[in-house]
Amino acid sequence: MWEQIIQWDKDLLVFLNGLGNETWDFFWLYITKQLNWWPLFLVILYLLYRKLPLKQLILLLLTLTLFFVFTDQMTNLVKNTVQRYRPVNDPELTDVIRNVKGSASWSYFSGHASNSLGAIFIIFMAMKNYYKKAWLLFLFPLIFAYTRLYLGLHFPLDILSGYLFGLLSGYLFFRLYVYVCNRYV
Repeated sequence: MWEQIIQWDKDLLVFLNGLGNETWDFFWLYITKQLNWWPLFLVILYLLYRKLPLKQLILLLLTLTLFFVFTDQMTNLVKNTVQRYRPVNDPELTDVIRNVKGSASWSYFSGHASNSLGAIFIIFMAMKNYYKKAWLLFLFPLIFAYTRLYLGLHFPLDILSGYLFGLLSGYLFFRLYVYVCNRYV
């Protein structure tokens, strides 16, 4: 059963990775880098600044910082424990998929997926009462994680597991944020 799931995971990755072409590679390479999203992050920060009291905003930024430290450490712990090859390094796939960007680290689970979805969940929960279209924030983790499939750096299950971990962690960190706000702010 598990072998069949892994095979479906690989087959789906081969299909999704195969949709790419050299014309678009530069675009996906650009948007897979976190720092290239800084204009979006600045807009989000500005929107939060307009609605949240300063103490709550500072606490939210501190919560996000702690969230990133936690998810990065947990992602690295799991990656170094599971040691699943990235698709571009998987001996079964090296001749089958497009190798746009190599990486020597492990694949399972996606830190890009866990960080992006968890952080956006926290931000969404803080913004949803102020902005009707705050749900549009969830487009960011979808696009961001797709870059990892396009580039052959993660399998779909790496992304889904990263999403699940990020969402659970984001929920817990948001609950911590609410608790501290209610108690001290």
